[in-house]
Amino acid sequence: MKNNRFRIFVINPGSTSTKLALFENNIKILETSVTHDAEVLNSFPMPNDQLDYRMEVIKDFVEKNDIELDNIDAFVGRGGGCYPVPSGTFEVNDILLNDIRNNVGRTIHPSILGVQLAYEMQQKYGGRLFMVDPICVDEYTDVARVTGVKELHRRAESHALNLRGTAMKHCKIHGMDYKKSSLVVAHIDGGITIAAQKNGKQIDCNQGAGGEGPFTATRTGSLPLMEVLDYFKDHTVDEMRHLCTGTGGFVSHFGTSDADEVYMRVLDGDENARLVWEALCYNIVKYIGSMATVLKGKVDGILITGRYTRFRGLIDYIREYTDWIAPIYIYENEVEQEAMCAGALRVLRGEEKAKVYTGKDMVKINF
Repeated sequence: MKNNRFRIFVINPGSTSTKLALFENNIKILETSVTHDAEVLNSFPMPNDQLDYRMEVIKDFVEKNDIELDNIDAFVGRGGGCYPVPSGTFEVNDILLNDIRNNVGRTIHPSILGVQLAYEMQQKYGGRLFMVDPICVDEYTDVARVTGVKELHRRAESHALNLRGTAMKHCKIHGMDYKKSSLVVAHIDGGITIAAQKNGKQIDCNQGAGGEGPFTATRTGSLPLMEVLDYFKDHTVDEMRHLCTGTGGFVSHFGTSDADEVYMRVLDGDENARLVWEALCYNIVKYIGSMATVLKGKVDGILITGRYTRFRGLIDYIREYTDWIAPIYIYENEVEQEAMCAGALRVLRGEEKAKVYTGKDMVKINF
């Protein structure tokens, strides 16, 4: 056990960046966040096409920092693209790797690269290979999945890693048992997902990249369906898909995904920017309220995380509209890398067993 000292390397590809970190136990030794030019990423037709490009980022980080990886205990890749799974730490097997490569989960997000990149590193250097709380964590009740169309059901697609990681961090700070808590957790950034978590499970959440919930810098969020059908007449399916996840939100309104630029327009007195910004805030609090009802109003706390916590006006708006529900806590820093490390560390220390991915039957849908 190397005197109980474990070295863990985490790989977290996001929509605009690649984040990497090296841990010894839960201590972060090195980290980087490399921002990618949107024009470069858009030159790749699908996320899987970015694999070699993202691998060069990893190699550059390792070489520049003279990182010794031959004695690494585990590589952890951000997960996505597989079938829905319960929360937890999964040891990557061939079934999981192949499902992610084939993107059976229909995820149009670079998170599907995390496990694939970690696999390439693990094949070269050894160690164990894990996936922790992928974006397809699904612990919904059946009633939360049903829609008004028999053939369609709501899919789980969220920032589960940061949502659950923040909730566990909050419970540790406040001496709470995460498995006995009821929390509303909101990840507010370039993507926005707002979850109801009860007794250690994420029982409901908006489908962030699937066109549900608040609009974001690049995503449309929920739209009135009849209006969409009329709009669809003049646009292709590919254009509509891209609108949902790339050219909606601030990009549609202002031609930019830069939230700081939009916020500055608000502060400078731009009335249209003020209206759209308030609509963003309004949609966020509306979904916080909806998740509170899922918990029957018995909410131990509302946790706000993600980089948009830097906007004072947004936080003030959330407080004004929702502090009657429960105390509000702000966690400025995302904990995705820390959450990936913690999940692997619990398995390495023998505190819990790694889950085994078996494919389509991981989550039962009873209708």
